[in-house]
Amino acid sequence: MATPHEAAADDPVRRDVVLAAWVRDARRRTMEVVEDLSDEQLLGPQLRIVNPLLWEIGHVTWFQEKWALRHAGGEAPMRADSDSLYDSAAIPHDTRWNLRLPSRDDTLAYMRAVRDRVLERIEQGNLTESDRYFITLAVFHEDMHTEAFTYTRQTHGWSAPVFSGLEPGSSCEGGPLGGDVEIPGGRFRLGALHEESFVFDNEKWAHAVAVEPFAIARAAVTQVQFLEFVEQKGYNRREFWSEAGWGWRESVSAGHPVYWKREAAGRWLRRNFDQWVPLEAHRPVLHVNWWEAEAFCNWAGRRLPTELEWEVAAAGESSDSSKELAGVKRRFPWGDDSPRAEHANLGWRAMGTVDVGAMAAGDSAFGCRQMIGNVWEWTADDFAPYPGFEVDPYREYSEPWFGTHKALRGGAWPTQPRLLRNTWRNFYTPDRRDVWAGFRTCQAPQ
Repeated sequence: MATPHEAAADDPVRRDVVLAAWVRDARRRTMEVVEDLSDEQLLGPQLRIVNPLLWEIGHVTWFQEKWALRHAGGEAPMRADSDSLYDSAAIPHDTRWNLRLPSRDDTLAYMRAVRDRVLERIEQGNLTESDRYFITLAVFHEDMHTEAFTYTRQTHGWSAPVFSGLEPGSSCEGGPLGGDVEIPGGRFRLGALHEESFVFDNEKWAHAVAVEPFAIARAAVTQVQFLEFVEQKGYNRREFWSEAGWGWRESVSAGHPVYWKREAAGRWLRRNFDQWVPLEAHRPVLHVNWWEAEAFCNWAGRRLPTELEWEVAAAGESSDSSKELAGVKRRFPWGDDSPRAEHANLGWRAMGTVDVGAMAAGDSAFGCRQMIGNVWEWTADDFAPYPGFEVDPYREYSEPWFGTHKALRGGAWPTQPRLLRNTWRNFYTPDRRDVWAGFRTCQAPQ
């Protein structure tokens, strides 16, 4: 499907057709990811890292109504109690299980009603650029939550969701992909370019930064590579852990990734939703937190890439006339065309990760593979604003989390393709290992 970015700027009708399709698709995915769950599961156990799903599907609907209808369109609330039920900035996390939430049927009716009203606004054909911005914001917010619904099911050990109409994915096979690529130094514009049709405030704006030459792995760290760290007692060796990381490891008695276990015969298994499967040697390790990634790097004599290095490896090109970076910046590792199935493992196509050697068509100019899709990749950096940062209307999106979260890049197998580009920044606290995160490494200084 084309994107509004690819649709001609002077063709608002085409752009709005794409936008309407996005609205329908996002709401369909949200409904599908919870439709097989019982009423009991829709609340689920109270945990710090997840929300009750009955509340969360109402929240994404409220967010769409607030920004696309009430804020942009000046319309009245569809439910008089919606702010008191679904405003995540005002309702403490732990109280969300105790709210008098609407029933499943009433919540689904609210979801359909808001979606249909947004579609009516699009189909009326008089949208402003501000209208399009807030409708797109609501779609992307819903996409992020639908990915969160997917890892909520993993967290609880429930079955994998079933989605309709998925594009077929590429083969999960592809083997390993070892070695580093050498990246030249020079100047690079870190952040989003002004010609993007939609960006979040934490991506703004591209600014010139000096880059020192570095070497980065062609692929993410695999399960078999991480297994060696586990079997060499890396979790028990204090010298590989930072003070904060060791404190976390001690507090949870971690000895391996959260969803791994070892059978009596010595074989390692990984829990994939409600199924235990043998480790897939050449697929990326996932569900590891930032401290686990840091400890692995220390054990391996490697380091995590900075955000700058990650983006250079994904988006940069080398100059033909010198051994420096060129002024070119790609939207995606493979170029400027939106992701297709051969480029990246996204949008639930494979319903899991694929081998790190798969999808050569998605390589960056320097030969890094799967920098978009498969697993989110931790970077070395704290999540922080770029120079000249200005908060967007959705004030709670970025600013409250600067300095307390770590930055991730690239997207994962359940991430919607329309959400991503090389400049897109994700962020979680360093203890989070429930999300679909892995990492790749850089050569450490000698």
